[in-house]
Amino acid sequence: MLKHVLSAATLLVIGTALTPPVQAQSVAGAYLAGRHAAVSSDYAEAARYYVRALSHDPKNPELMESATLSLLSLGQIEQALPLARTLGEQNQTSQVARLVMTADMAKSGDYDALLIRKQDATGIGPWVDGLVNAWAHMGAGDVTSAMTAFDALAKEPGMQGLVMYHKALALASVGDFEGAEAIFGGALVGTAGQTRRGIMAHAEILAQLDRRDAALTLIETSFGTATDPELDGLIAALKDEKPVPFTHVPDPLAGMAEVFFTFAAVLKSENAGDYYVLLYARVARYLRPDHLDALLLTADLLENLGQYKLAIDEYATVPADDPTYHAAELGRADALRRSGKEDQAIEVLKQLARSHGDLAVVHSTLGDILRAGEDWAGAIAAYDRALEMVPEGNRMRWILYYSRGIAHERSGDMAGSEADFRAALAIEPEQPQVLNFLGYSLVEQQRNLDEALDMIERAVLASPDSGYIVDSLGWVLYRLGRYTEAVTKMERAVELLAVDPVINDHLGDVYWAVGRKREAEFQWRRAVSFVDPDDADGEADPDRIRRKLEIGLDKLLEEEGAPPLKFSNDI
Repeated sequence: MLKHVLSAATLLVIGTALTPPVQAQSVAGAYLAGRHAAVSSDYAEAARYYVRALSHDPKNPELMESATLSLLSLGQIEQALPLARTLGEQNQTSQVARLVMTADMAKSGDYDALLIRKQDATGIGPWVDGLVNAWAHMGAGDVTSAMTAFDALAKEPGMQGLVMYHKALALASVGDFEGAEAIFGGALVGTAGQTRRGIMAHAEILAQLDRRDAALTLIETSFGTATDPELDGLIAALKDEKPVPFTHVPDPLAGMAEVFFTFAAVLKSENAGDYYVLLYARVARYLRPDHLDALLLTADLLENLGQYKLAIDEYATVPADDPTYHAAELGRADALRRSGKEDQAIEVLKQLARSHGDLAVVHSTLGDILRAGEDWAGAIAAYDRALEMVPEGNRMRWILYYSRGIAHERSGDMAGSEADFRAALAIEPEQPQVLNFLGYSLVEQQRNLDEALDMIERAVLASPDSGYIVDSLGWVLYRLGRYTEAVTKMERAVELLAVDPVINDHLGDVYWAVGRKREAEFQWRRAVSFVDPDDADGEADPDRIRRKLEIGLDKLLEEEGAPPLKFSNDI
């Protein structure tokens, strides 16, 4: 059999444990099933079906590339390697195959192979390939050629900061901390040096130069009081004169892992597709399994792609004694919640509150999920703990007051709710969400309507394209009897959120108040059609809306013992 064709043995190895529950009986059937699974981001199923299709058509390069892509998405690079190699032998243009083969050469320390590979359109990309090439020179022990490669690549438009960042890391990896600091200290690293990893790497470099005070100042200036266990450990080591090794990129393999992590982070910040970013994150994880930032990024991407089990499994690999454990557990709880396992998510957070109870974020996150589950008392208690840990003067306290205020309001404690909202506004006076929530609450209580109007007008000024906030403005105008003014605002709110049942209901009320009764009935019917029957706690009451359609708003208000419609400036 030709070497370009995958052997039956190879397919058997790849296909082990990849047999789908439903056996597609043809190439077309298996291929279509694989495509459907891939579109749904179900990479395990996609890989199974593509491998099955290959058993029928082992020469097909499209099937090989699709299977390679699915296996890489799963992080199964060693399983993808035979397919990638075959694509290479066939001289197929495949970036995903080059990505897998590059990862293999780097992992095995085959720097010579990396250096002689073709740098052309069939590569991963000129910048990734260029940085990998520079690090390959480092791996081969040719620091001079590596520096030349970094400097040449830094001349490319828009690349200087990122490339110089890697050059500094490369210098630090061989003990040239003075050279590394010259780059970091001169701000040649650009935004890459301002990331969390960049700042921590810089602090470690300063520590090697016995400039611990400068490292501490860098951390304080960059993070303020927003630290975490990993940063706290670094700060403690710096203060206590304990050894602070350079850990971020200790060798060329770690440098290559950093290349793929760096590009994954850049692509994510530029809103590239999560699936595309995942491929780079997977390679970073493969090259450096202890790269926990890459792990957390990978899990987050999987979660965003709806692959909750894969994300949960990824988060669960972080050991309990690792400084990033709390971040992984927070991520795992979120993935459990999003997958519909709220009780398990709550248990994870409660356990984390016991093991990492000194972290405000743990308690605030627990409060959020308890509030979503309508455990108002539990949520309030969690927010209380979080507020105890966030020092006075920290502007982030407004979020905790706001969140606790919502829990108080939902529990019926209007006084407690108002106090929290006003405490939040004392910190952030023009925060639109708080202004809107308090203003709307006052409107519903029929209290301080003029103050409520002022608050909501300020909220709209700060967030003019928020349908909910514009709705609040229309509603307070309606409550004040300024019906004609309310019409314009409510129509704008419906433009912004066309299928929201509450906003459509409100517009119906406003239309009725100005005598546009046929249009009011139309909006009420729309509102009823948009009500989610599974949302028992939704603000829109379909029975009440139907009653308005039967007897009109005036008679309904009379039935309810509510004040009648009043006219201040409309007639």
